[in-house]
Amino acid sequence: MSLRCLIVDDSEEFLASATRLLTSQGLDVVAVATNGHEAVEQISTHEPDIALVDIELGGEDGIELTRVLDSRAPSIRVVLISSYERDDLRDVVSDSPAVGFIPKSDLGADAIRTLVGSIEP
Repeated sequence: MSLRCLIVDDSEEFLASATRLLTSQGLDVVAVATNGHEAVEQISTHEPDIALVDIELGGEDGIELTRVLDSRAPSIRVVLISSYERDDLRDVVSDSPAVGFIPKSDLGADAIRTLVGSIEP
């Protein structure tokens, strides 16, 4: 069974390319969202296993969204993503309920599976 994934990012271009990449690598991208409101709707509708959340969502705070998602659906593992590098965001990520962080430049199914501890092939 493939991991079911929601991607939350304010860039339609990034959503399209990340969806293509992750799908080609065996993840099931069940939904995308461009803001927090859409993300909350999508988790209710699609019940993903993982939510990839951009730290900077235009005018919204991706860190705060991780708290909202965690309170609404505690079984979802939230992974923060950003175009910034890990060292720049270490404190921000550690203060969130996210299971971890992946720079967008390293985003891939293997990195996600490793981070969430999946035993999928």
